[in-house]
Amino acid sequence: MEPTVLAVVGGKDSGKTATIEAITKELTKRGYKVAAVKHIPEKGFTIDAKNKDTWKFTQSGAKTVVSIAPGEIATIEKTDTGNLSLKEILKRCKGNDIVIIEGFRQLLGKNVKVPKIVAVKSAEEALEASKNFKPIIAFTGPYLAEKLALNVPYVDVLRESAKIADVVESVIRKRGWCGERCLNVGLGDFILGRRGERRFQN
Repeated sequence: MEPTVLAVVGGKDSGKTATIEAITKELTKRGYKVAAVKHIPEKGFTIDAKNKDTWKFTQSGAKTVVSIAPGEIATIEKTDTGNLSLKEILKRCKGNDIVIIEGFRQLLGKNVKVPKIVAVKSAEEALEASKNFKPIIAFTGPYLAEKLALNVPYVDVLRESAKIADVVESVIRKRGWCGERCLNVGLGDFILGRRGERRFQN
């Protein structure tokens, strides 16, 4: 089964990380396997640490470095990510039920196959998001977007973490969101409902 893909987008300090934390924590409790992907646009960025052995390996020319420790495997790939596709991202998240992607506005913004949760700090941001991101299944963040009557639920993830997970789970259950098998699903199909009892199994 292909994983459900969910995008969390928003400006700097809008609450994207808190939103992903809330969703991940709640859905993990419910038995889902969750992968999280973060877009880091800064040129020259590396998650590696200078002068560590793994860093020395890449500096020597290694294109792939795999670090294995008790309870964790980390892979560093040295490659051009300028034209990275959603399919290529998902290849790196095999074995998960849900893939939550933070960022990648240009790649995912108007991709109607990928539902979005938008974190906003102002009415202007919410209104702009409603034009640029399709489809939006929820707003989060410091600004209470429900004031704008955009027909999209607002969730305070700091106080209602279970509610934002319910929104995501409702999409999974109602649409069977599964990548290539859901190509014909449109914005009008995103209807929230009661949380069911069935869960994905580990």
